[in-house]
Amino acid sequence: MKNKPENFAVPANKKVKLERYKTDVASLYDSDDDYEEQLEDFKKGLRKLQELMYAQGRYALLIIFQAMDAGGKDGAIEHVMSGVNPQGCQVFSFKQPSSKDLAHDFLWRTTACLPERGHIGIFNRSYYEEVLIVRVHPEILQREPLPEQRLNDKDIWKGRFRSIVDFENHLHRNGTHIIKFFLHISKGAQKKRFLDRLDDPDKYWKFSAEDVEERKYWKEYMHAYEACLSATSTKHAPWFIIPADDKKNARLIISKIILSAIKRMDMHYPEMNSAQLKEFAAIRKRLK
Repeated sequence: MKNKPENFAVPANKKVKLERYKTDVASLYDSDDDYEEQLEDFKKGLRKLQELMYAQGRYALLIIFQAMDAGGKDGAIEHVMSGVNPQGCQVFSFKQPSSKDLAHDFLWRTTACLPERGHIGIFNRSYYEEVLIVRVHPEILQREPLPEQRLNDKDIWKGRFRSIVDFENHLHRNGTHIIKFFLHISKGAQKKRFLDRLDDPDKYWKFSAEDVEERKYWKEYMHAYEACLSATSTKHAPWFIIPADDKKNARLIISKIILSAIKRMDMHYPEMNSAQLKEFAAIRKRLK
């Protein structure tokens, strides 16, 4: 099968050139009805696995979404994760950091939002913004209250990559599994989505003139993503580059990757000892 989940993974220590990765691939669905059926099957499977994860309470799952503007993050999160129990799943969107955020290290504000064991956490953007938008716009870095010698350190990005990898390894050692998605959209598809928003009054709220301005930095963003994906895709926290020009196809690919990742986790329902089973038998007798 061409579109196996592992085919979209970035191998650890691989130097990524995004021009070699397609933004559109052969469709996984034959029709809109087929797409809906596949997505519903995934949701049913995810619900069962989420219940198992919650019952065992030993593992957490963190799913990170990164993309260029109009890349399809919001839609992917909405459609792919709509079937999970909201009591065991939380979504956090990270915008421009506050003054309180900036008073701490760049990993601080996301750390408080990590999923607890038995839960799924979703980051719509994340601490990776600090090696993406901040790298493309160095003036942002100059506004961060870092020690002066760090502001002018040519190796600051290598240092941040190392901090991220160390942080994610720490999370994995303590039971948090991490999946990271880069929704790879073409510049042409992004332009079409911006125009669609301008043509539909119900989508005006999604449009931002700043997003269009950022298109001027497309090459710089691609270079920043290449450096990030190359440096931070690891065995325990892999990046997946998702062809995202076709939103529905991207959602199905993401669904398969999530399901495959959870199935590989060593999960089982808690086993009862003899004393507990005896207690349950006594309670059952009383209830009858």
